[in-house]
Amino acid sequence: MKKVVLPNGLTIIFEKKMGNSVVIEVMVNVGSNIEKKNERGISHFLEHILFEGTEKRPNNREISNEIEKIGGDFNAYTSYEKTCFHIKVLKKYFNTAVDVLADIMLNSLFREEDITKEKNIVLKEIDMILDEPKYSQWILLQKNLFEKHPCRYPTYGDEKIIKNLNRKKVTDFFNKHYVASNVVISIVGDVDNWKEEVMNKFTLKKGKTFKHPMVEEPKSKNNKIKKIKKDIINTHIVIGFKTVPRINKDSYVLDVINGILGRGQSGKMFTEIRSKKGLAYDVGTQSLTNKSFGYFAVYATIDKRNIKQVKNIILQELDYLKKISQSELKEAKDYIEGDYLLEIEDSQKVADQLLAWELMGDAKLMKDYVKNVRNVGISDVRRVAQKYFNNYTMIMLEGK
Repeated sequence: MKKVVLPNGLTIIFEKKMGNSVVIEVMVNVGSNIEKKNERGISHFLEHILFEGTEKRPNNREISNEIEKIGGDFNAYTSYEKTCFHIKVLKKYFNTAVDVLADIMLNSLFREEDITKEKNIVLKEIDMILDEPKYSQWILLQKNLFEKHPCRYPTYGDEKIIKNLNRKKVTDFFNKHYVASNVVISIVGDVDNWKEEVMNKFTLKKGKTFKHPMVEEPKSKNNKIKKIKKDIINTHIVIGFKTVPRINKDSYVLDVINGILGRGQSGKMFTEIRSKKGLAYDVGTQSLTNKSFGYFAVYATIDKRNIKQVKNIILQELDYLKKISQSELKEAKDYIEGDYLLEIEDSQKVADQLLAWELMGDAKLMKDYVKNVRNVGISDVRRVAQKYFNNYTMIMLEGK
């Protein structure tokens, strides 16, 4: 892996990977966590509007077709802490991919008519998320689990604020955050001219590196239950606990716990709730560890009459972590290693991981991930379970 910082402050991370493809991913150090109250949703909206036209490629079709007509893939996403745009193409088209990404970053038109149109699209996207319990349960969990941290507000923002966006608000936010010092580019593939190509095309102004605010989130002191009746057949439940950001070493222990409880069809939650008792179809766990916050959660889709029984099983399995065996620990660590190493055989996953770790502090940390997981012992699992799995927040989207 090579990392260089260009004179304008833009950082490039290059990982040589043999094969036919090359991936270039642009990360802007901006997400919903940094938005002010009157800006909620603007980071996500920018992700949309940058696909709407430049002088060179005046509409969405011409931008996307530039990549799709050569068999490539072009996409983007916004999270709480970053906004990313990525392209995967055959390596002979590397220059085209760089040109398209640089074009939307430097030359987007931000036409009023496009902003008006895109507002309607984003509002429909919000409706879709709120209509689907599998998505909305996570929005509700974070809203109720966290008290002060801005992750309690969804990345899609506030509908009223989206409706009132105009060109000035969008371009002011863009000009403040889409600057070279706030951008990192990862490139994964077998190409030689990566530094020169990026330097020639990404002529962003330097600007200032934006630091994410570190919020002191209070510990949960009691259990909290939020129930919402929905016109659906199934009941969706999530039980969540505040944990730690990725930079905390306990995050690796939580990953191991996730491997014990939630892996595939052999995790403890799946085994106890679905395989043995047939109480759910969809059941699993999630350990989320970002730069400034983290949580662990167990979810299940069940019949309304089984809420109490499933909740008790979840809490029992969390308590059982204090008694796990060496063989259970080894299986979880083997699972994480295999799953992780197989995942990063995909160049796009490597590009994304490099940026995620760079956001944490240094892309080189990616190379230590498996080692850190391997170093987790039984005493670590017991300690972490005792420390974090005390006071929970439970979300119930109650069906018929």
